[in-house]
Amino acid sequence: MNRANTEASIRQRFKQLLPTLHERQRRLWAAAEANALGYGGVSLVARATGVSRRAIHAGLRELATGVVDPLPPGRTRRPGAGRKPLTELQPGLLAALEALVEPTCRGDPQSPLRWSCKGVRRLAAELRGQGFTVGRQKVAELLRRLKYSPQANRKTREGSRHPDRDAQFEHIAARVKDFQARGQPAVSVDAKKKELVGDFKNGGREWRPKGKPQEVRGHDFVDERLGKAIPYGVYDLAANAGWVSVGIDHDTAAFAVATIRRWWLGVGRPSYARANELLITADGGGSNGTRCRLWKLALQGLADETALAISVCHYPPGTSKWNKIEHRLFSHIAINWRGRPLSSREVIVQLIAATRTETGLVVRAELDEGLYPTGRKVTDKELAAVNLHRAAFHGEWNYTIRPTQPT
Repeated sequence: MNRANTEASIRQRFKQLLPTLHERQRRLWAAAEANALGYGGVSLVARATGVSRRAIHAGLRELATGVVDPLPPGRTRRPGAGRKPLTELQPGLLAALEALVEPTCRGDPQSPLRWSCKGVRRLAAELRGQGFTVGRQKVAELLRRLKYSPQANRKTREGSRHPDRDAQFEHIAARVKDFQARGQPAVSVDAKKKELVGDFKNGGREWRPKGKPQEVRGHDFVDERLGKAIPYGVYDLAANAGWVSVGIDHDTAAFAVATIRRWWLGVGRPSYARANELLITADGGGSNGTRCRLWKLALQGLADETALAISVCHYPPGTSKWNKIEHRLFSHIAINWRGRPLSSREVIVQLIAATRTETGLVVRAELDEGLYPTGRKVTDKELAAVNLHRAAFHGEWNYTIRPTQPT
């Protein structure tokens, strides 16, 4: 039998016996096979079984002397045998490693490693600089033993908390229930993140033929011809329906109110034929912010045009994520177009309009090619002409703009 066949035969026998052999038995069996083969047997058995040459030579010595001491029950090595743990050979290794990754004041607070990359390679290099002998794989093993794992930041802190935050939430909820009970429309509005138009990378993944990802540009520089898309949405809280205007100019208060006007003329008025009021819930900043004069002036124009008394409730500072439109409309739009380049304005409008959910969300979208220049100043006289009535509770957050000419 040639050596190739011999090696294959040994490999086959070893695979059959492997589940029943512990460490010592594997060593002795491999040594017996090598001894039977004679010259070159150690190398051949090592290749066939994966047992190290060192272990096979140790087994040969045991077989040659005839000393194969019985082991205590449940053990595969004599007490004290085997390589000593690295932490035992190098006292202080665990403490030094924990000092490097511990985010409090333990260890050297001036170490640049604490505030830069804490990868296992950098940690191992820092430990070797302190005199320890350790590699990156052992560092990863020790970190797991210390109950560490790679973790990202978690958004849980909301910054300063306004003392009337919860009370404003309750006020908004009560106003929405009141409007819905009386058959009056209540909507949530906001502007979505601006999107680059063109064959740019879009987050997320979609099913495609294996090895054939859609190719996009390597750099996200704005295409001067296509520019950016500015989606501004109106979400009907009762109907679970959304309206999105995709602007191409600027996200101003005039654009925001123009979107609300489009929604009212296209969807709102047909759905609420007897409505004489409208409730808008919005963030406290941006184009529909509490301090934006143009927002109030534009709403006055809408109130005069539609004969609606428009009530506005703003969310408290730092709570924009609680705005209903964020997780009932915008999140589903982002899921619907994930992994797809927003190659043109028409594609963006189509993807938004195609958004659906199992709960029955329906979305309409239109392209708004109007121009909404920035820098529009609202004078004190213009602001004073707004028929604005502030609520008793936080009038800066809750107010109603009525038509200047009663209808």
